[in-house]
Amino acid sequence: MPRPYSSGLMMRDPSEPVATGRNRRLAHLLGIEGLDRGTITELLTSSDRFVDCNRSEDKKLGTLRGRTLINLFFENSTRTRTSFELAGKRLGADVINMSVGSSSIKKGETLIDTAMTLNAMHPDVLVVRHASSGSVHLLAEKVNCSVINAGDGTHEHPTQALLDALTIRRNLERGLEGLVVAICGDIAHSRVARSNIHLLAIMGARVRVVAPPTLVPAGLDRLGIEIYHDMTRGLAGADIVMMLRLQTERMSAGLVPSLREYYRFYGLTYEKLEYAKPNALIMHPGPMNRGVEIDSEVADDIDRSVIRQQVEMGVAVRMACLTALAGSG
Repeated sequence: MPRPYSSGLMMRDPSEPVATGRNRRLAHLLGIEGLDRGTITELLTSSDRFVDCNRSEDKKLGTLRGRTLINLFFENSTRTRTSFELAGKRLGADVINMSVGSSSIKKGETLIDTAMTLNAMHPDVLVVRHASSGSVHLLAEKVNCSVINAGDGTHEHPTQALLDALTIRRNLERGLEGLVVAICGDIAHSRVARSNIHLLAIMGARVRVVAPPTLVPAGLDRLGIEIYHDMTRGLAGADIVMMLRLQTERMSAGLVPSLREYYRFYGLTYEKLEYAKPNALIMHPGPMNRGVEIDSEVADDIDRSVIRQQVEMGVAVRMACLTALAGSG
């Protein structure tokens, strides 16, 4: 597992910048590991207020007026990039989306060259997604602005874990302490799983992973979580069932026998869901492979599925994180 990179932070209110315990401005948000329970709680509380703002008629704030946000995505994304763009614009920032496919990267420019070029333009925040674990941390060392990790390889995706926690908290109207959360599927290639494991452990939840042996990374047991290879045992008594996308593009051959076999044993169906608690929430970070990780009827269950709510919470969480990094104060 890649070495984690993260920065501690403390939130005061949703319109003020985050500072560390020594009252210094937070530089970057590169991971969940290393944050404390109080910090996460304050971020979620700030995000809660932004949910209310996003549901109001006038959604535009001036918190980041005069600030510049650059979305630098080396991997394709719809949800994450769009929600960061929307979050920045609702906060009043100038938002630029870098098209890496047509940029100098394709002409042979290195990541560091790109970082230094962007740094010379004096942005306030860089939101970066990259296929290599640790690359966002490396970039953060080379620029003068704040950097948010929007997903680096199989390392971390901190804002996804925060929006998942916010979704759970708003639906259950309680903290995460004591909840049984089953994270199911492609654990080995999932930065979402890693960030969620860290966050849920910090917040006192009981974390399980459910996956075939070939999709469980070595050393995962050292994180103090429960590991299951059978869905019925892994889902027994679960409060939350969090499915993960099968990332075939990152896999070598032979990790799963076939998509049909994977769905048979590890796809979420109502038959398997019966082993979880009757009111267990169904989650998925998207994009979903229907009929592979999850049955369509289960995914669209209006009483138990909160997958669409996760998308909504993403905008609020990213507004909170951008405010924490670049807000005036």
